[in-house]
Amino acid sequence: MKTIAISGSPRENVGKRDAKELRYEGKVPAVLYGGKEQTHLAVLITDLRDAIYTPEANFVEIAVNGTKTNAIIKELQFHPVTDQLLHVDFLQLFDNKEILMEIPVKLTGTSPGVKMGGKLVQKLRKLRVKALPKDMPQAVEVSIAKLEVGNLFRVRDLAKGAYTVTNTPEDTIVSVGMSRALKQAEQQAGKK
Repeated sequence: MKTIAISGSPRENVGKRDAKELRYEGKVPAVLYGGKEQTHLAVLITDLRDAIYTPEANFVEIAVNGTKTNAIIKELQFHPVTDQLLHVDFLQLFDNKEILMEIPVKLTGTSPGVKMGGKLVQKLRKLRVKALPKDMPQAVEVSIAKLEVGNLFRVRDLAKGAYTVTNTPEDTIVSVGMSRALKQAEQQAGKK
C-alpha cells in the first residue's frame, strides 16, 4: 500500500491554549497511540493534505526526532462551522497485528447490461477491510464484466484473499438497473 511521509514535532504542553497556538502557526495537534505509550505531537497541515483529501487509503510514516513510525489515520476532528482540521489520531502499525481500514472499491471491466442501456448503480464506494498491514490492499477490485440488466454484485461475491471484508455479506456493492429509455423501449416493443 502507498505510504505518505509526514514529519512531526513533539509537544511539551498539552492543552487548549497550546493547541490554539499550534493551529495559528499552521500546525495540527495529533496523538500517536497503539504502542507502549502515547506520543503527543504537532504536524504541519500542509503535510497532511495528501493523506486526508484523497479517495485512496494510505499508510503514513511519521518522523519525530529522527524516529520513524508507520501508522494509519484513525480519526479526524474538524471544526463544525469552518471545516478547519482540529485534531488527528494516528494508530501505530505492527507487522503481526491486524488493522481495520476503509478501502475504496475499484470497478473493473465493462458491463454488458450497461452497453444495452442499463444504469450502473454503485451503492458502496468503500468497504471495511481487516488484514495485516502487509496484506492490506490499495483497493478492492470488483469485476462488472458479467453484470447484465437486473444483476447485482454483493459483498459475499468477492473473491477470498489475504484480507477479510467485515461488511454484511448481503450488502450490494454494485448493480445494473433498467434505465428509463430501456423501460420505454421494452414497453413499445410489447405493444407491437
